[in-house]
Amino acid sequence: MSESNELNPSRRAFLRGGALLMAFTLLPVTRRVLADTEVDTLGTVVLAPDLPGSLRTNPFLDAWIRIGADGITVYTGKVELGTGVKTALLQIAAERLQVPATAINLLTADTALTPNEGYTAGSHSIFDSGTALYNAAAQVREMLVDAAARHWQVDAALLSTHNGVIEGPAAQRMSYADAVRHVDVHQYAKAQSPAMAAADFKLIGHSLPRLDIPAKVSGGAAFVQDMRLPGMLHARVIRPPRPGCTLQAFDAASIEALAGVVKVIRDGNYLAVVARDEWQAIKAMRRASEVTQWRGGEAIPEAAEIHGLLKRLPSRRYPISNNGTPSGAADTRFQARVTKQYLMHGSIGPSCAVAWFKDGTLTVWTHTQGVYPLRAGIAEMLGLPPERVRCIHTEGSGCYGHNGADDAAADAALIAVRVPGTPVRVQWMREQENLWEPYSSAMVTEVDAGLTQGRLQDWAYELWTTPHNERIVNAGRLLPARLLARPFASAPSVPIAQPEGDGDRNAVPLYDVNSTRINMTFVTQMPFRTSAMRSLGAHINIFAIEASIDELAIKAGIDAVALRLAHLSDPRARAVVERVRDEIGWPQKNSEPGAGIGFAFARYKNIMGYCAIAVKLRVHPQTGEIRIDHVVTAVDVGQIVSPDGLRNQVEGGIVQSASWTLYEKVAYDAGGIRSYDWSGYPILRFTQLPKKVDVHLLDQPGEPFLGAAEIVQGPMAAALGNAVANATGRRWLNLPLTRSNQPV
Repeated sequence: MSESNELNPSRRAFLRGGALLMAFTLLPVTRRVLADTEVDTLGTVVLAPDLPGSLRTNPFLDAWIRIGADGITVYTGKVELGTGVKTALLQIAAERLQVPATAINLLTADTALTPNEGYTAGSHSIFDSGTALYNAAAQVREMLVDAAARHWQVDAALLSTHNGVIEGPAAQRMSYADAVRHVDVHQYAKAQSPAMAAADFKLIGHSLPRLDIPAKVSGGAAFVQDMRLPGMLHARVIRPPRPGCTLQAFDAASIEALAGVVKVIRDGNYLAVVARDEWQAIKAMRRASEVTQWRGGEAIPEAAEIHGLLKRLPSRRYPISNNGTPSGAADTRFQARVTKQYLMHGSIGPSCAVAWFKDGTLTVWTHTQGVYPLRAGIAEMLGLPPERVRCIHTEGSGCYGHNGADDAAADAALIAVRVPGTPVRVQWMREQENLWEPYSSAMVTEVDAGLTQGRLQDWAYELWTTPHNERIVNAGRLLPARLLARPFASAPSVPIAQPEGDGDRNAVPLYDVNSTRINMTFVTQMPFRTSAMRSLGAHINIFAIEASIDELAIKAGIDAVALRLAHLSDPRARAVVERVRDEIGWPQKNSEPGAGIGFAFARYKNIMGYCAIAVKLRVHPQTGEIRIDHVVTAVDVGQIVSPDGLRNQVEGGIVQSASWTLYEKVAYDAGGIRSYDWSGYPILRFTQLPKKVDVHLLDQPGEPFLGAAEIVQGPMAAALGNAVANATGRRWLNLPLTRSNQPV
């Protein structure tokens, strides 16, 4: 990474010579204004509620598009996490500007350059940023064409564009760079954009080569872990043995005497070492761990007691859905308790960040999913004005949720300001990632569902969960800030409201039900730090809902897929269910002992992409080992941008959910966390992958983008659970679906 391209924090230097003034909707907002202003689910202020996508929070067109003599630059506040979203966003912008994809330089998530789109989370990238770019690019192109029409004094309808050039009826030609001189793009977007028929798309709906792949497969500098800057120092942190410990004794002098050590940092319970090379930093960290004494620490429960404990901890109860009048009677009823243990993100590459405090400005390269919230948290922690902190997203090797990325960035920031003028790289170790990242919450759900004459009647559902959204809203959400001599307290936990949902995401069935009584008990004091992991509560809630549908069908002697279709009034929901039913050849009778088939359906958050899925598997009669033979899924995410990218996301979600559902849980007891390396935290292995996966994409040309990254995790878990029940004749309701995790 060249210093000239990456390190200049001056927006003025970036803009010098540009044809458009880059203006952003990032002006300071007073507390009084904020109190009366709508904030979206990703934490950004809504300035124009009638605009589509992220134009609601960043309505100026020149926050998204810059055209000058040096070419076309497109900006997005979303980040690449390995999903291919950067390529898809490029396709959308190029399509609507009517230029080749190669003509655009796409910049992502940099607090000095790009719009504030909050977090890259919840399948919102194409849903929000893609929608914003779709409209902003179309409106900018229209403005350029209108400018050329005025200049030539012709009707704009007679003009066309090709490869960034406007062409007139009398062979006139004007480049976008020339036309933009006559345009003021610093204005709010309009609610309506020029229409474009899906049949005319040349890029949207087609698969382009991924922008992020070449460096990853060629051994190039693909991740923040690969960054090396001139004169860079290496740092390691020394964490307490468990949360709540107090530093009792520390021999700094013995560490400072080690070869290569530049600085030893102590601030309260925060310890770090800085050295000239990485191995020296590791040796200093290990030595520091040996000569450091801690006392106290928070109690850790026994794993077997956690679900009972969740019901006793301090909490708040939230009503989620209270519709219809309960009948109080049903000829078929299913009651069950479903549980989930803590999961970790288990990023293959432990978290890393690079920071440089130079000339009073702190620059942090980080694989955070939210550069703006992180900037605010770091600025508060260090007492710096936010404009003196710049966060630049640099892809990390493993993420999908709130792992250790933000905390590693805070480590790098804390250390860098103590060695000013020199870049510092902080790399976490495997055990630090496993022990200190925020986990996905353990949960308990209880369902009581009734069926009368083949119709779903009363649906009662209670769930207990700790937060799924402890993202960075203040400095106290950053782990290092809690360890300082003057520690910061975390902001109070607040669940995400429906329809997005938190632990209650997808807790409301999409099926037509006579009455619902659905409540969430939100546990506010917890034994472990928990936060966002892909799909949040949808993983267990869809598992529980679909298990209930299957059990009601079995008890009533009704085909399970037919029961689903009888209660789905949304034609797009029916379409994915019918497609999977037909492709798998449902219903199937199992002749082989231990073989089973399961079916499941959900619409993510009940407002985004649709997914139906069927799984065929075998359960070993002696060991309970589960082998997946065949997975068939159909998805509808509205207008497809990149078929290859969508298929990759669905296949990846199937693998991820299979790993969660069949194998993963954090091991712990009163002595501490036991899952400090891969031997203590099992994940799906290559030999355990599904033998065959068929993905059917139901495109909806011209329809809104619905998002794809998290639509399959819940349905896959549910289909696995239903298939295991079909194979064994026994309903396993505790995740993961290992025989040892089920009651005797």
